[in-house]
Amino acid sequence: QVQLVESGGGLVQPGGSLRLSCAASGSIFRFYAMGWYRQAPGKQRELVAAVTSGGSTKYTDSVKGRFTISGDNAKNTVYLQMNSLKPEDTAVYYCNADVITTTLRRGDYWGQGTQVTVSS
Repeated sequence: QVQLVESGGGLVQPGGSLRLSCAASGSIFRFYAMGWYRQAPGKQRELVAAVTSGGSTKYTDSVKGRFTISGDNAKNTVYLQMNSLKPEDTAVYYCNADVITTTLRRGDYWGQGTQVTVSS
């Protein structure tokens, strides 16, 4: 129905930057919101940042001022620009989409995850 494909993860030194991308495709009628979550080993998955179809954004406190979420409606793609990365940002990052499908059902969809490792 709905597929989310993430890219852009990798290994970066502390203080460095990465940009994650998430492209959505499939039976999408309308987006409510898209966001990025992360899960570090031994920890629960947490919301990092989200953007609504109206352009409102929210961030978890630990990334405010360092991460920026943005979307390209024409490409059904959401980005997460991550600057001033810290070792504690190390996690698997997952893209999430809250959408209404072409069958008019609201659903919550997840990407496969992309690893971000911040280490010297």
